[in-house]
Amino acid sequence: MSFMPELKCHGRLMGYARVSTPEQKLDLQIDCLNSAGCIRIFKDHGISGAKAKRPGLDDMLAALKRDDMVVVYKLDRLGRSVLHLSDLLVRFQREGIHFSSLSEGINTATPAGQLTFHLFSAVAEFQRQIIAENTAAGLHAARRRGTRLGRPRRLSEKQAIDAAHTITKTGRRREDVAKRLGVSRMTLDRAIRRVGATA
Repeated sequence: MSFMPELKCHGRLMGYARVSTPEQKLDLQIDCLNSAGCIRIFKDHGISGAKAKRPGLDDMLAALKRDDMVVVYKLDRLGRSVLHLSDLLVRFQREGIHFSSLSEGINTATPAGQLTFHLFSAVAEFQRQIIAENTAAGLHAARRRGTRLGRPRRLSEKQAIDAAHTITKTGRRREDVAKRLGVSRMTLDRAIRRVGATA
């Protein structure tokens, strides 16, 4: 990148660089971030953007203060998805942190750059609504097919009935029966109520 825009903010310029595989180099990104005036550069080397945990990114987020500016070489270096990127930018705006992407010419410290925050906020909200609608439609379809939703039950219907009979016939304590079945007393009680047995 031959031209580096002059970045100005009241806080610090904090760079972030990432490559997905160990064979890739960070040199280009680091050179550009240094040229832009970053006083500190956080790095994730050989870590895919799809990873939820990125030590370099986590360290940077923990170090940021109001009026700082996060600087990246390209947008896709920061977020692992459009939704993740949108969430980060919304977080930056909420915490008074500016953002710049050198390749795309984004700089939220400028009036025009503020539009970036609003656009990504709208994108994040739109994607969440789509995810919620798709999830609701999937659950509705599963219920119509008779699919049982949620975690699998710890005790089968037969186990619950047998346990209830054991408690009523032998007088064994519920805690002992639950322990023998490898569940808690609360789980046993729920299973017995579910099958309508008495104990």
